[in-house]
Amino acid sequence: MKAPREFTRKRVLVTGGAGFIGSHLCTQLVARGADVLCVDNYYTGTRENVEHLLDNPQFELIRHDVTFPLYVEVDEIYNLACPASPVHYQFDPVQTTKTSVHGAINVLGLAKRVKARVLQASTSEVYGDPVVHPQTEEYWGNVNPIGIRSCYDEGKRCAETLFFDYHRQHKLEIKVARIFNTYGPKMHPSDGRVVSNFIMQALLGRDITIYGDGSQTRSFCFVDDLVDGLIRLMDSPAEITGPINIGNPGEFTILELAEKVLEMTGGTSKIVWAPLPSDDPRQRQPDITKAQEHLGWKPNISLEEGLGKTIPYFQSVVDKHHR
Repeated sequence: MKAPREFTRKRVLVTGGAGFIGSHLCTQLVARGADVLCVDNYYTGTRENVEHLLDNPQFELIRHDVTFPLYVEVDEIYNLACPASPVHYQFDPVQTTKTSVHGAINVLGLAKRVKARVLQASTSEVYGDPVVHPQTEEYWGNVNPIGIRSCYDEGKRCAETLFFDYHRQHKLEIKVARIFNTYGPKMHPSDGRVVSNFIMQALLGRDITIYGDGSQTRSFCFVDDLVDGLIRLMDSPAEITGPINIGNPGEFTILELAEKVLEMTGGTSKIVWAPLPSDDPRQRQPDITKAQEHLGWKPNISLEEGLGKTIPYFQSVVDKHHR
């Protein structure tokens, strides 16, 4: 006889689950019938991001730092724990490296003990300031190992190394996703990332700051598309380990983004210019051929549609905290 559903639900751990991407992932996993254990130390994540899930019996929230071991019983692990914006990861760079490296070791140790499949949320930052465009997974990157962004870039690169060594040495089922620029509701309003910066500046009537000449490019993926890609990667056959790029290949200059935000917010802010930060990449665009071939995934939400979903969220933040 088949066991009742409540005893057969998948148990899924999401580290960094109260963060921007993590909270959207938790919501989707619960909606798909999983029992979700959300772990976060609230460095950049907030309880408010998962408040809508707190009364759901399929959801549990624990305050915990992944640089310390965690002892739980789960079937799958999504490791998203790490500050992802330069403002946050450069505030305490040593802790950022620890979160990526010690966090990966602890998550992998847990996965090994309970025989769980584990997914690492890596980043396009492993490519550094790329000399190959667009970036394929075979490209090894152009990363400064001693710069101000290195704590994040190299921390994530080391985490990937650990994942593949655990896979080779301990036969662990791993998945590695390289996430490109992602945006959407629940972004931290002061995380310093370009989409949140521009929208907040436009809504508050402040000057919109462009670093450099605005010709540098980014590819912006709406969070719902990204989460779909992560879940598809986790659910893919065991031999598909990645790394796999998950992002939107639509490429825009920073100036184009600023103009689009001003148009869609009806803002009257003026654009001002500032020096480009150290090691800021000139181009960033994913080659998503592998995601399309192995996961049947591609993004469906255009930048204009995604901004249309994101701007009202930031308007609610402004109404709540700036009026």
